[in-house]
Amino acid sequence: MKEGIYMVLSLGIILLGGFIVGILFEKIRLPKIVGMLIYGILLGPSLLNIVSIDLINISASLRQIALVIILTRSGLSLNIKSLKEIGRPAILMSLIPATFEIIGILIFGPLLLKISYVEALLIGTILAAVSPAIIVPRMIKLQNEKFGTNKQIPELIMAGASVDDIYVIILFYAFLGLNEGSSLNVLTFIQIPLAIIIGVLVGVVIGYIISYLFKKLNFNKLTKTLILLSTSLVLVGLENLLSPYIQISFLLSIVTIGIVILFKNKENAKVLNESYNSLWSFFEIMLFVLVGISVDLNYAISSGFMPIILLIMGLLFRTIGVYLSLLFTKYNFKEKLFIIISYLPKATVQASIGGIALSLGLDIGPLALTISVLSILITAPIGAILMDNTYKRLLLQEPFNAY
Repeated sequence: MKEGIYMVLSLGIILLGGFIVGILFEKIRLPKIVGMLIYGILLGPSLLNIVSIDLINISASLRQIALVIILTRSGLSLNIKSLKEIGRPAILMSLIPATFEIIGILIFGPLLLKISYVEALLIGTILAAVSPAIIVPRMIKLQNEKFGTNKQIPELIMAGASVDDIYVIILFYAFLGLNEGSSLNVLTFIQIPLAIIIGVLVGVVIGYIISYLFKKLNFNKLTKTLILLSTSLVLVGLENLLSPYIQISFLLSIVTIGIVILFKNKENAKVLNESYNSLWSFFEIMLFVLVGISVDLNYAISSGFMPIILLIMGLLFRTIGVYLSLLFTKYNFKEKLFIIISYLPKATVQASIGGIALSLGLDIGPLALTISVLSILITAPIGAILMDNTYKRLLLQEPFNAY
């Protein structure tokens, strides 16, 4: 009984404190998620140690639900039409920068941290995702103020970042299997595209079924949200159950369901997005505070500067990837520089998947979590501050229509 009460008390401390700290950090123009992360480190076993162990034990499941919400929101917001309109740069920005960052980590990870190449691939996929939580609000602000809109720069960054996250998460789970003991052979590389194709097909079928049900039956907003969320959670559970026998990317199915719903009925997608945004307000606090709580400060300190150097090397490779993606495009040097800056911050995906290796008991787990937290603490505020203070100098403002 006492354990249950302590868990409820811990939950209240996390939510209320995380909410207040988030507001305070926004007041000083820093990302609120950085404040939540620091608050979690303060509450955790390394410092105050005042959070229920039962809550910490279920934190992996809570982070997985947060990941489902992130992916669903990506699908419901991913406008394929915008990708087509922007064209080649949007496609390249979705794949090339993340791929280059993973390559950079693959090269320097074993040299700097004495880890295996398979472990370096896993670390690379954890670090390679850009953060919509930092980017999207700022790109919407740019759209409202009409900075860069003449060349669809905010749209390019948002579209590229959304697909970038999906791409990295799929690679992460593929490389996670290798770190859990699967052998690296030709069959492994065949399984990855098959898992992706089957995942997309499953998502298309379920997406059309859900869209049909929403059209034929007059469900209210809450019912629609419950149907979509429960379906997504079932898919996550099935992926875990089937993984020893067959690899299917049901996480990609979840994204695809959102895309199909948006394609079939924009109004339904808008309603669901509003509900998921409300859910995210809760899970965002839980996610970042719990990640902070999971950090072992003694391990982080003993790791020295090598993880930070590796993070910097990854960012350099990422910068090269962004620059190459923008070659032979309509963007000038200043605009390219702003796009490079916009692709620096990391947060949401790192918080969602950074602790998974630790929860599975992998040797690389403590390092994976530590470098995830460092990436958020370093790149999120730097990226946010640079975007906020350079967009007026680097981007052209369209004149507002006078009525």
